[in-house]
Amino acid sequence: MERSTRQRSAIRAAIDAAQRPLSPQEVLAASQAEVAGLGLATVYRNLKLLVEAGEIAQVTLPGDSARYEPARQAHHHHFQCTRCQRVFDVHHCPGDMAQLAPAGFLVERHELTLYGCCQDCAPPPARGRRVPVAVRPG
Repeated sequence: MERSTRQRSAIRAAIDAAQRPLSPQEVLAASQAEVAGLGLATVYRNLKLLVEAGEIAQVTLPGDSARYEPARQAHHHHFQCTRCQRVFDVHHCPGDMAQLAPAGFLVERHELTLYGCCQDCAPPPARGRRVPVAVRPG
């Protein structure tokens, strides 16, 4: 890889600190705290270089644009919030998926994506919610 730049260091730090896969726009927003004049084209160029160098990995979810996370993570899956579109790591794996494949097929790898509401977007749990009771005049 080319020499390390201030922009690349800020991008790498943003991805490492996020604790979840980031879109290029999220990388830009997080990196601009360190490098104010950073632009989206520079982010894309550096993401490509960091992927080629094996420092970060591309996360591709069906029907969505790529996101990026540190490459050194162990096997894991992802959760995407259907409201805010953020993606989070799921570190539990259901295990061997070979039993789901048709007979005679060989499973080489698997990816699992869960969809729903993240903790920030989910409605608060109903506590002690009462069901209204109809009262008839007597």
